Amino acid sequence: MNLIDEFSTALARLRAGARRLAGSHCLLCNAGHPRRALCENCEETLPCILRPCVVCALSTGGTGVCAVCLEGPRPYDRTIAAWRYGAPVDRLIRDLKFKARLPLADYFGLRLSEAVESMQGTDHDPPDLIVAVPLSTARLRQRGFNQAHEVARRLRVARHAEYRTDLLQRVRDTPAQVGLSAAARQANLRDAFKVARPVSGRRLALVDDVMTTGATLSEIARMLKHAGAISVDNWVVARAERPADRSRAGTVSRQGPNPSSRQQEDRAACSK
Repeated sequence: MNLIDEFSTALARLRAGARRLAGSHCLLCNAGHPRRALCENCEETLPCILRPCVVCALSTGGTGVCAVCLEGPRPYDRTIAAWRYGAPVDRLIRDLKFKARLPLADYFGLRLSEAVESMQGTDHDPPDLIVAVPLSTARLRQRGFNQAHEVARRLRVARHAEYRTDLLQRVRDTPAQVGLSAAARQANLRDAFKVARPVSGRRLALVDDVMTTGATLSEIARMLKHAGAISVDNWVVARAERPADRSRAGTVSRQGPNPSSRQQEDRAACSK
């Protein structure tokens, strides 16, 4: 059996399991709820980003571009995230990646589509190509699927953009990025990707599950720009905050049955 056949068999097995898992229960608390992946109570606990920077999606506290992005240009042009990376979104992402709970990819695709569509109509031109951050062959064989691909192919924003799986390749497997500094992550990713098809004159969106330091997305954006891409946007399910921002981020989460007045203000700000 060749590699393609192995992936086809694995995906068929995963999708069969996904249909059994989807049922009519919330994928977070298991409460009965037939119409969507999460019940309304659990959706209220998903942490938003308070006034995200339009470039890197970190919380700015008010301005459109954060101080770090104002200091120097990024390889990418804009970042859109559905949520802040924190409880319980972190658990949901791990469940997709490591437990193959594929119905979560449907939910992530829907909510990321909503986040992207909420940004349409701004002065930033939309992408015409969408590409998922690729896994190495070894990692793909181990996991059986690429979670970024599973989210990307479910996006509902493809009216003017084409999803392509042949534009970008991961040509070198890299050690896990968890625990590495930003500089170590950047060095770890050097020469790990290859632009496999012409992208000159095109506008692209990169899809991934989590943006932490942004090293992976920066490296890919740098390569795409070098290959002639006009612009590169990041579309991610969740954006991790800088350690210094986490105490503030805790007040932004939509948590607790009796939120404080500060939490209520943050909820209102996140919904704008």
